[in-house]
Amino acid sequence: MTINPNPRSVVAVRATVPEDAFTAGALGTLREGSGVVIRDDGLVLTIGYLITEAEEVWLTSHDGRVIPAHALAYDQESGFGLVQALAPLGLPAVALGDAGKARIGDAVVLADGIGQSVQARIVTKQEFAGYWEYLLDEAIFIAPAHPSWGGAGLFGADGSLLGIGSLRLQMSRNGEVADINMIVPIDLLPPILDDLLTRGHVARPPRPWLGALSAESDGKVVVMSVTEGGPAAKAGLRQGDIISDIRDGAVDGLADFYRKLWESGSAGAEIPMRVLRDGRETWLRVKSADRGSFLKKPQLQ
Repeated sequence: MTINPNPRSVVAVRATVPEDAFTAGALGTLREGSGVVIRDDGLVLTIGYLITEAEEVWLTSHDGRVIPAHALAYDQESGFGLVQALAPLGLPAVALGDAGKARIGDAVVLADGIGQSVQARIVTKQEFAGYWEYLLDEAIFIAPAHPSWGGAGLFGADGSLLGIGSLRLQMSRNGEVADINMIVPIDLLPPILDDLLTRGHVARPPRPWLGALSAESDGKVVVMSVTEGGPAAKAGLRQGDIISDIRDGAVDGLADFYRKLWESGSAGAEIPMRVLRDGRETWLRVKSADRGSFLKKPQLQ
């Protein structure tokens, strides 16, 4: 089956970020990826980490036109980012598909903004927990992987947009290791789009954020590092700590840890947690924060 994803509507995204930005150390000050035109007025959907704290954004079409743009919004829960072109793009908007109806084995295309596309198949749809306090109930995973995945558009057989590329990972199956892409499903966008356009964020209290980068090992949540100046660091959480309980509930893996954390209230809630350190148990009380309060806000145009 040949899929025509209308690659004209996938553009290259280039963002520059101040050196003193909160995310500059982890994500760099020059970020490049892709985005997909979702409205005829030049609204572009991308992956949020490309444009977080951006002071300048430029879009490049397949015919080489370079258009200035403005970072409108970054939704930390879904991972989506929105960019508005500041001059006419002259590119058609793509139709949003229904990622919920996509099935394992379906043929798809992941297309980037420099004209490269990969014909792939959906290998699985499942929960994904990221080490940076991020969780998707049902992410899409495709293979083979695209070498330029960040912000690339995933298109289904009818040419509609099924999601936006986020990560390149490895999957082990039957003793073989394969590169795959993790895709944020497009179904997460419609419920929040109006809020992002009018407010720059979703109209609900922000989740509590700890500033802890964690991994799962045999069902245990192990702290890999803590963000300097973040809530976890201030409370004394350390690299190598194992988080075993949140409040009065045992933690069963990374996804369960995040759900228990976010059920504790909104940003600012105090999070009691039991930690195993060097074979000993200790309780910490972490005063959570709003992650967004640490980020530079988009400048008004």
